[in-house]
Amino acid sequence: MPDIRNFTLNFGPAHPAAHGVLRLVLEMDGEVIERADPHIGLLHRGTEKLAESKPYNQSIGYMDRLDYVSMMCNEHAYVRAIEQLMGIEAPIRAQYIRTMFDEITRILNHLMWIGAHGLDVGAMTMFLYAFREREDLMDVYEAVSGARLHATYYRPGGVYRDLPDSMPLYEESRWKSKQDVNKLNETRSGSVLDFIEDFTRRFPACVDEYETLLTDNRIWKQRLVGVGVVTPERAKQLGFSGPMLRGSGIEWDLRKKQPYAAYDKVDFDIPVGVEGDCYDRYLVRVEEMRQSNRIIKQCVDWLRATPGPVMLDDSAVAPPNRTDMKSGMESLIQHFKLATEGYTLPEGQVYSAVEHPKGEFGCYLVSDGANKPYRVKLRAPGFVHLSSIDEMARGHMLADVVTIIGTQDIVFGEVDR
Repeated sequence: MPDIRNFTLNFGPAHPAAHGVLRLVLEMDGEVIERADPHIGLLHRGTEKLAESKPYNQSIGYMDRLDYVSMMCNEHAYVRAIEQLMGIEAPIRAQYIRTMFDEITRILNHLMWIGAHGLDVGAMTMFLYAFREREDLMDVYEAVSGARLHATYYRPGGVYRDLPDSMPLYEESRWKSKQDVNKLNETRSGSVLDFIEDFTRRFPACVDEYETLLTDNRIWKQRLVGVGVVTPERAKQLGFSGPMLRGSGIEWDLRKKQPYAAYDKVDFDIPVGVEGDCYDRYLVRVEEMRQSNRIIKQCVDWLRATPGPVMLDDSAVAPPNRTDMKSGMESLIQHFKLATEGYTLPEGQVYSAVEHPKGEFGCYLVSDGANKPYRVKLRAPGFVHLSSIDEMARGHMLADVVTIIGTQDIVFGEVDR
């Protein structure tokens, strides 16, 4: 008789689908997975510890670097936690701007996911299509914050600044002729709001293109349907949230159930899956992009009609006007003290959660009355979802591991925090 035994296989961290920092130890019976053991921590982040040694306002930029494709949503949870402890609330215009940028971030995240997930499974064209739209939204990030990725745009008490009246323009170069530049700049002649509004008009047709490429594609369905099935009861027990939970048929969304910012003032639907497999989670995220587009459109209309302040008029949290700072001694001192020492928060603890593109992203903050937190604990959805990979992969083939990692939409910055 031949000697039949299981063998152990290392999947990653060098595998392209393992993001360079996930090591899965797979116990295989031939091609079938009997156990999947994720080994994390290869990214060495330490964000929570770093935040304890810095004033509150200097850690906002660390939040961007957690899940580095959902930057402003991470900031939102942290900034809201500070606001709740201080007992302050951002002006209504800032709330609408935050809502709009949370949804822009959700689309950015889902575009990255659909491109990378498609690439992992073998649909290469998808990646190129998704990045075409990402480019426009990255330009919006850059217009308001100066950075394409790590924006640090939200502040306790509001946002860094109001929406600019102009968009950055393309310039003629060796690679772009005058004709090309004029065509690219057609939608950029107005304000940032004009550009976003134009994007919301174009985007539904783009989502239709993605669906044409994937939704009824025979190979895509063969790779996703019936893979990584999680029942509604099990999804709750495993602590799923976001599209992972909704894909299993549970209609839970913090934007509806525990509204924050301006979500109780906009109209949108919560897409829900039926089977709880990878294909359902794909459909849920695609529909979420359409719903986000709806929310952005409503925010644009409101912001056009309603001017107002975007930052609290409170010198304890808001820096002085730049002109005053450069001409008045008191303003300069105030700016210097705010930038170096920040502000103190009353003693206490708070948990603030937002509906992040990947699930419930929470920030638990403990203050001992100093100008820096006593403890910061972040509830990262990716970390919780990764713990289910053994259960989701068991009984599937080796090739399905790639599909399951893709459907979880994991980013390791938040897993290895």
